Amino acid sequence: MGQALRVALAGLGTVGAGVVKLLDVNREIVERRAGRRIEIVAVSARDRSRDRGIDLSRFAWCDDAAELASRDDVDVVVELIGGADGPALTLARRTIAAGRHFVTANKAMIAHHGIGLAGDAETAGVALKYEAAVAGGIPVIKGLREGAAANAIGRVYGILNGTCNYILTTMEAEGRDFAEVLGEAQRLGYAEADPSFDIDGVDAAHKLSILASLAFGTRIDFDAAAVTGIRHVIAADIAQAQALGYRVRLVGLAEASPEGSSTAGLFQRVHACLVPHAHPLAHVAGSLNAVVAEGNFVGRLLFQGRGAGEGPTASAVVADLIDIARGEYGPAFAMPVASLAAMAPAHSGDRRGRAYLRFSVADRPGVLAEIAAAMRDAGVSIESLIQRGATPEGGVLVAMVTHEGPERAVTDALARLEGSSSLLGTPMMMHILDV
Repeated sequence: MGQALRVALAGLGTVGAGVVKLLDVNREIVERRAGRRIEIVAVSARDRSRDRGIDLSRFAWCDDAAELASRDDVDVVVELIGGADGPALTLARRTIAAGRHFVTANKAMIAHHGIGLAGDAETAGVALKYEAAVAGGIPVIKGLREGAAANAIGRVYGILNGTCNYILTTMEAEGRDFAEVLGEAQRLGYAEADPSFDIDGVDAAHKLSILASLAFGTRIDFDAAAVTGIRHVIAADIAQAQALGYRVRLVGLAEASPEGSSTAGLFQRVHACLVPHAHPLAHVAGSLNAVVAEGNFVGRLLFQGRGAGEGPTASAVVADLIDIARGEYGPAFAMPVASLAAMAPAHSGDRRGRAYLRFSVADRPGVLAEIAAAMRDAGVSIESLIQRGATPEGGVLVAMVTHEGPERAVTDALARLEGSSSLLGTPMMMHILDV
């Protein structure tokens, strides 16, 4: 075998410790597949004394992670610190500037700074690899960048956050409301103490913006994504969806439409959706992730598996290291940065589809007529309407499904009802996934 690939590891949390364990346990098969040894030579973390269940005495220790970038005995730096900016970004820039390869699991940093880092890596002639940044151990980055490289991708979408999927599928299975299930998920360690990035859809949007760039050959535009989480999904929504033949999932969806079409531009949205029972995403349960890409020659591709955790994420990190050891790496986003299109955001108003709407309304005559009039005046056709039970606000729940139509019509109808004394709380709207 040739000279070992020498690795510096920044961050020794769950994933960092998992990388060390994987390289220890699977050393023989990793070396055979890489064609050379992969050896960790230096590490950095905030707490040197913490027991991580691994022997760190064999590695050089750096209190400042940025020092790893300039070590003469390092070929590649792995960043597992996290955060879009700060020490992680400093380490990335210094590593690439020093002519060393860089591997990261940091979706926030790639979503915000990935294009700049990719350009720097091209100039320096080094690899920028981030398989672990999206969907953990699922090889979706490699699948889009390499396996589907010959296809024009029509759209890419999926379940990109395991915390939200765990909450929604538990609500579905047990009939409990969001707040109760979230609290349980936090106690079990499935959700962070501050779960905002997960339940408000930000984490999924980071991943979606990266997938969109790979799928469509566009520059990452995280800020253009329309993001809504699952805070306002209630048990009644889940039950109503099931009765209609759907399951509720937080879905990130991206499409790129050419100039001249009514929906021209790059469309990105993270939103709670009703997914038909017949669609594969309806059967993705618990903390699993799944990504669907639709190619013009290959058809529908489904990538599914564990999207987070020590083992899956460490597996993706080491897979990137194996690629680098074999000299198999190219542009970070499947084509040179100069070739990535700067596509304008697409407006959602002209998109056509069906929607689920839920209202909590006062229990008095005329309320349904008021809602129906708003829908009529906005040009929304109602497919079905159900009124049932009491709501937490002390009113009655009204749920409806619309016929297919432009999204702006539904937005207009809700605007017409805004401020109405008949409504007790903010209406809930979920798109129905078109299969």
